[in-house]
Amino acid sequence: MNLGFIRDLPGWWPIGLGAIILVLNLAASAHILVHKRDVRAAIGWVGVVWLVPVVGSLLYAMLGLNRIRRRASELQRARRRLPLSTPRDTAIARVGTDANVPEPFTPLARLGEAMSGRPLLTGNSVQVLHNGDEAYPEMLAAIDAARHTVSLSTYIFGYDAAGKDFVEALARAAKRGVQVRVLIDGVGVRYTWPPVHLALRKAGVPVALFLPGIRDAGLGFFNLRTHRKSLVVDGRIAFAGGINIQARNVHAAKPPRSVRDLHFRLEGPIVGQIQEVFAEDWAFTTREILDGPEWYPTLLPRGATTARCFTDGPDGDLEILRTVLLGALATARESVRIVTPYFLPDQGLISALTVAALRGVRVDIVLPSKVNIPMVQWAATAQLWQVLRPGCRVHYTPSPFDHTKLLVVDRTWSLFGSSNWDPRSLRLNFELDVECYDAQLAEHLDEEIHRRIAEGTEITLADVDGRPQWRKILHGAARLWAPYL
Repeated sequence: MNLGFIRDLPGWWPIGLGAIILVLNLAASAHILVHKRDVRAAIGWVGVVWLVPVVGSLLYAMLGLNRIRRRASELQRARRRLPLSTPRDTAIARVGTDANVPEPFTPLARLGEAMSGRPLLTGNSVQVLHNGDEAYPEMLAAIDAARHTVSLSTYIFGYDAAGKDFVEALARAAKRGVQVRVLIDGVGVRYTWPPVHLALRKAGVPVALFLPGIRDAGLGFFNLRTHRKSLVVDGRIAFAGGINIQARNVHAAKPPRSVRDLHFRLEGPIVGQIQEVFAEDWAFTTREILDGPEWYPTLLPRGATTARCFTDGPDGDLEILRTVLLGALATARESVRIVTPYFLPDQGLISALTVAALRGVRVDIVLPSKVNIPMVQWAATAQLWQVLRPGCRVHYTPSPFDHTKLLVVDRTWSLFGSSNWDPRSLRLNFELDVECYDAQLAEHLDEEIHRRIAEGTEITLADVDGRPQWRKILHGAARLWAPYL
């Protein structure tokens, strides 16, 4: 290679280049110091910027800037400015934070309203559905019975045996004049090939992809995913929880790498809040406003559960769920039971778990024995000593992979939905969860968790400390990537 042109450059060019790099590094560092609230993240990015000149600044520009929050906030403000004619909550449904809430949980109820801006709603019914075997037939039957509207949001919508049943049911609904809207995450839709949205469009079903990928959204938005799973039929019946639409959830078919999960059928005023979340996401993606009595009918009491919907995401809803989790752990007096597939809590949540255990609260954390993403499991294992040492109990459940997300406190308060205990859920993804004040429901879910504990294996501090040295190194290295997993 002929590098003679370098000799022809002016003698001041190294100084000029150095000055440009210095200004670039200073500008990037200043932005980091002002905008990165997490000290560790700030130190890490400053190190990258100065240790890898130019490249470090470019990496920060692509991955470190919170374009996610900025764009999400712009779209959120735009959609909330649009006039909606339908009132969201009926007067009979809305309750004060002191009503229908046991006394020890009143502060938690107030925290939930302060964080979410949504009221607690009485008069709801909640039915627990196990795996796709119970959830899918109920969901398909509801779609087939729809008369006016169907709204479906999901992260994964597989074009497999289970997915095709939903495509056919949605197509039938659209053909008989039902207003159908389907929102699928732009990454989750590609878990199977060909992607299911092509079949939906061919069948005449209105479908949209949430930030479809790098080509359309840019690398800076790649992590901005909707992880929400909801189905609302005629504005009166809702399904929410952790189940995606894929054949792996139907255990009767004996699929390879099956997935265990829970979903929930809800009726009552809470359905209006779930519908509102879908409508905002649909407006976010398509700019179409869903409004009117077909989408928001008057909702009368259908049960005894007091409930509220939580949304969490990298926009105006940032860290709502994390704050609610901290509040729930502080409220606990007797027991905390957690089921999650991915357990990578930040230091604040670890401290809250630690304090609860040291106060004498029994804290049970139920995790799958084999996680579908090995690096996440390695990173989680590296952190377990932090909750085991103060007295939290960790249990591994056997296969199939348990994708369930549950939190039950004192057999009185429960939380279910799409959120995991990891940075991706609590900071990057758009999530949907429901809190319930209902001792009967909480006891039922507590028994569900107890069955998982009974069939599982308890992991002790000695087990974690007894890992071979090479595993400790591997797991420790994976833990460094915990904020990105």
